[in-house]
Amino acid sequence: MTLSRRQFGTAAAGAALAMAYGKPGWAQAPIVIKYSHVVANDTPKGKGSLRFKELAEKYTGGKAKIEVYPNSSLYKDKEEIEALQLGAVQMLGPSTAKFAPLGAKEFEALDLPWLFKDEAQYAKVMKGDVGKWLFKKLEAKGILGLAYWDNGFHMVSSNRPLLMPADFQGLKIRISGSKIADQYFRKLGCIPQILAFSEVYQALQTGVVDGCENTPSNYLTQKFHEVQKHITVSYHAHLQYAVIVNSKFWAGLPADLRGQLEKAMNEATDYTNEIAVKENEDALAEIKASGRSELHYLTPEQKKAWQVAMQPTWQWAEGRVGKEVIAIMQKSMST
Repeated sequence: MTLSRRQFGTAAAGAALAMAYGKPGWAQAPIVIKYSHVVANDTPKGKGSLRFKELAEKYTGGKAKIEVYPNSSLYKDKEEIEALQLGAVQMLGPSTAKFAPLGAKEFEALDLPWLFKDEAQYAKVMKGDVGKWLFKKLEAKGILGLAYWDNGFHMVSSNRPLLMPADFQGLKIRISGSKIADQYFRKLGCIPQILAFSEVYQALQTGVVDGCENTPSNYLTQKFHEVQKHITVSYHAHLQYAVIVNSKFWAGLPADLRGQLEKAMNEATDYTNEIAVKENEDALAEIKASGRSELHYLTPEQKKAWQVAMQPTWQWAEGRVGKEVIAIMQKSMST
């Protein structure tokens, strides 16, 4: 059998790692896995990343060392995926919207407004065919998907109350880069602005942007609520992360070590997804108690007005992400 250049590179990397791993005298030199992400340690993803580090180092007996770099301390949003592909970092936990620039636009379907009715439905969909189908879209990019981590539903904020679609008119709203989010905010009359997560606080504080969307845990840990007078607990869209690795690096690991890391990742994933709901509930309570930002909850009539205004995003999305992924998601949610 003739190996392709990609297969040969993977095999060679694997052989080199296996030789190093098996040599006497190398036992004290652990394989280092740099894991970069952009949120704080005391968020669901931050805590999950530290739990993975703890379990991975335990299960491998110290043969793997996990270096976690939170809060964009190693790479910012736009830099990190390229760094992963180049091998400068081995593991990331980006929001799924970050894969569109790679050509995997299908992931943006997860950003559709009012897609998931609750966390249980989200979990069911991502553990099924949808999650597996999406991860296959990354394989040709040299990326392997290991797990999906939940971070709950989005709220939206500004220095004025946002209760009806007309309230959004003319506001500059920060988005992470999702074209779906760009579209539904435009339907509300906003001017979406793409900014790195690490730049959002200062942009809100200085008026570079008027508002943003994110989950309660991210609002609290990044102190967004301290520079936004009003937050609408709208839960209009969901935020999820994908834990990914450099495929060549992962394939090159000794099989037993890889199995131990997979076990650690599975347990860290269960932990992260279990705490996500409570972490967001606790964060929301802390934001309320701070008195820095007034919380607003939509009435059924207000929620309906948002849904009607955002609904055209679904038709637009078919041309962006394709009808196939939307059909797969709808089938998964109906069964």
